[in-house]
Amino acid sequence: MRMKLAIGSDHAGYRLKTEILEFLKEMGHEVLDFGTHSEDSVDYPDFALKVAESVRDGESELGVLVCGTGLGMAIAANKVPGIRAVTCTDTFSAHMAREHNDANVLCLGARVTGGGLARDIVKAWLEARFQGGRHERRLAKITDIERMYLKDRR
Repeated sequence: MRMKLAIGSDHAGYRLKTEILEFLKEMGHEVLDFGTHSEDSVDYPDFALKVAESVRDGESELGVLVCGTGLGMAIAANKVPGIRAVTCTDTFSAHMAREHNDANVLCLGARVTGGGLARDIVKAWLEARFQGGRHERRLAKITDIERMYLKDRR
């Protein structure tokens, strides 16, 4: 199924992001590249925010973020309401993140995961489908937590 995807990285993830971007296009997806566009040092939260907002706003169906470990990107992206960003280093976790958690942003670590495995993870994540059912109740609870704390900040 063809999708519109958002992708972004910091300087550490630039090369792997470029490789994944080409892979996504080969798979037939439309990809919005939110940068970075070189290996010059940048701050990962800036790119996590751009991709997360694209997904939140419906401009993109899903997002992929790449930094050194994938961890910083996930932390930053998860600050955006409605985003469920996961860092995955294996295909099983990627598949389950979509099936059970309806993860809408996948984060990868360029210093942790090689290109071949990264492609396999992305493919497993994109091909999985949210199962709904009992998982919907759990996601609703996550949304309730998010709303509770958003109220406290206003």
